[in-house]
Amino acid sequence: MIPLLAQAANPIIRWEYFIDEWDQIRRALVEHLELTLYAVALGLIVSAGLSAIALRYRWTIAPINGFTAFLYTIPSVALFGILVPYFGLSRLTAVLPLAAYTLLILVTNIVAGFNSVSPEVREAANGMGMSPTRRVLHVELPLAMPYIIAGLRIAVVSTVGLVTVAAIIGQGGLGRLILDGLRRTFWTPMTIGASLSILLALVLDAVILFGGRWLTPWAQRGRSAL
Repeated sequence: MIPLLAQAANPIIRWEYFIDEWDQIRRALVEHLELTLYAVALGLIVSAGLSAIALRYRWTIAPINGFTAFLYTIPSVALFGILVPYFGLSRLTAVLPLAAYTLLILVTNIVAGFNSVSPEVREAANGMGMSPTRRVLHVELPLAMPYIIAGLRIAVVSTVGLVTVAAIIGQGGLGRLILDGLRRTFWTPMTIGASLSILLALVLDAVILFGGRWLTPWAQRGRSAL
């Protein structure tokens, strides 16, 4: 009887809270989206540079993979704690670790994508008089795009989940709602924060998926032919 009364007094979700606190919920959702996009964008830029080095100097592949794997193994709470004395409880403290966790995924997929381009294709591009830069941008990059899109999807979805952990430094977006609910044993903000973070991950994944299909229509035609 007592557990039933407690559940009635503290339901999974109170819709009046959702309505009354909508401004707070919206701000948390926007912050969550911004942190995700900033982190993935920074990770993509750094990954592109590391991948270019790895593809140009093949002996660097193992050190780069080892370094990005090392970053990936550091617990997120520990990495946030290491950066707080230097950058404070700022957005930069949240973005840097989140970007670091995307490197292993993105570098691996970018390198795999360019390695999937056959030597015959490169030779044909060279035979057409393409410069190395033009060959990379107009031939190799489009062919590597399915691999890059796959890595980007994984990186984005995992980052959405990791952003919630940044609530411990006051930068967690929807994670702050989850943390608030846990602290007060109040299920409604926790349920709303968790549900919206899942929904955000699904929406972003769908956007990247359909964006990738739009960028690589030949890949879809190839699958249809099979």
